[in-house]
Amino acid sequence: MALKVLTDLDSARTQYYHFKAIIIAGMGLFTDAYDLFCIPPIMKLIGRIYYRSPTDSNNLYEVPRTVTSAMIVTALLGTVIGQLVFGRLGDLIGRRKVYGFALMIMVLSSFGCGHSICTSRTCVLLSLGFFRFLLGIGIGGDYPLSATIMSEFANRKTRGAFIAGVFSMQGFGILASSTVTMIVCSIFNRANGGNDGADLAWRLILMIGAIPAGLTYYWRMMMPETARYTALVDRNVPQAARDMEKVLDISASQIVEEFSTYLPNSPRSNYSLFSKTFIHSHGLDLFACSISWFLVDIVFYSNNLFQSQIYKRYLSNNHNVNAFQEAFEVAKIQAIIAICSTIPGYFATMYFIDRIGRVKIQMMGFFFMAITLLAIGIPYYSYWNNNTNIGFMFLYGLTFFFSNFGPNTTTFIVPAELFPARFRTTCHGISGAVGKLGAIIGSIGFLWASHNKKDGYNEGIGMTASLILLAGVCVVGMITTYFFTSETMGKSLEENENIGINEDHQNESVGGRA
Repeated sequence: MALKVLTDLDSARTQYYHFKAIIIAGMGLFTDAYDLFCIPPIMKLIGRIYYRSPTDSNNLYEVPRTVTSAMIVTALLGTVIGQLVFGRLGDLIGRRKVYGFALMIMVLSSFGCGHSICTSRTCVLLSLGFFRFLLGIGIGGDYPLSATIMSEFANRKTRGAFIAGVFSMQGFGILASSTVTMIVCSIFNRANGGNDGADLAWRLILMIGAIPAGLTYYWRMMMPETARYTALVDRNVPQAARDMEKVLDISASQIVEEFSTYLPNSPRSNYSLFSKTFIHSHGLDLFACSISWFLVDIVFYSNNLFQSQIYKRYLSNNHNVNAFQEAFEVAKIQAIIAICSTIPGYFATMYFIDRIGRVKIQMMGFFFMAITLLAIGIPYYSYWNNNTNIGFMFLYGLTFFFSNFGPNTTTFIVPAELFPARFRTTCHGISGAVGKLGAIIGSIGFLWASHNKKDGYNEGIGMTASLILLAGVCVVGMITTYFFTSETMGKSLEENENIGINEDHQNESVGGRA
């Protein structure tokens, strides 16, 4: 028999607190995107300070791509650790108890990035990498906690849209990163008109990103523990009812129930993580969530590095502009892409996810990402390399649109809906950690694969082969989604956690598992 406190949560009307929770929970994702997308323009500023190359006119002030990639990978390694550690802690001691701690790590390490010590190139980059690693730990911890908290507060009809809303804060983080960079660079450019102050500018850009996250710390501390965790893990149903009354327009007196209605202590409900029962009941779901996240992050992070190819075509020659003008142009391109493709992709997912389901959106996203990557990759050297125009930018923007109106968002949502409450943040953390391993492969692998000898590295397989390979990864993602991913739309979290226990994991006729 289902607990009334949980059925009332599932049927609760959409209220002000739901939207407040999106903002509070989404600030970690906001910081994640801000940090990732401020790196390209910051590398332009750092290049002007620490990578002067007067003897090489073709590579003046250029930060090696290996260094840029390393700055991304250090944060990703921290993210893997954060997802695993905080995901497990969220199930062991509660979501709320570790939620604020993850945010504080993000805030303090963001300020640390801006205060990277020393003045020599090696020392600055090492200290920046160290603080980005700590930042990654905080960001990683925020992923499973934010997704799970939102899923456990939401009702069943709009749960997908609300979790997508949390994830959509990444889009606003990208836009904020670009906007702050353009404002800071404009101010410094008008103040001195040269490269003086570039060392202060990049530090300010990084530190400003900590402010929005820091402002939400108080509200995170004021959030009650989720009713599902309190009722199903702590087994304190009256407290769950009182907590729910604090934030939702529901009277606790209406949902008081006898403890006899509580979940039975059956052997099936008491199995441990990675026990035979867990593997039999949820192992396939954990595999599906992990492999989908792994595959999409290979493509998504490779796509981000691919922006360097666009910068070469659309940016002014760095001989003719100062540091701030160059960083401004990079940020402007990122803002255009965010406004025209990234943010609309998030909004499309929010609108459609509770109408057509997670599986269909994930498969569709993988499919159209593959098509656009092939459209860019196959004629890359024969056409696009010499004719980079609006058509090229349109196709490139579509890869971001269908990534976010597709697997980049759904892989964040499904793990927060599919597993039992006592394993929910752990399994989300495992899925995300596997995904970030894919991101590391994408960041390093694409760097190696796409360049030619004239770039100063050993020759890779080139852009055409690299993009076709990424399209193949998308096809594999579409296939694994069809055969292994469970549809969670319209079902309560308690119904979803029993999907793996139901007989035979039969495929639905539309694809995905029932």
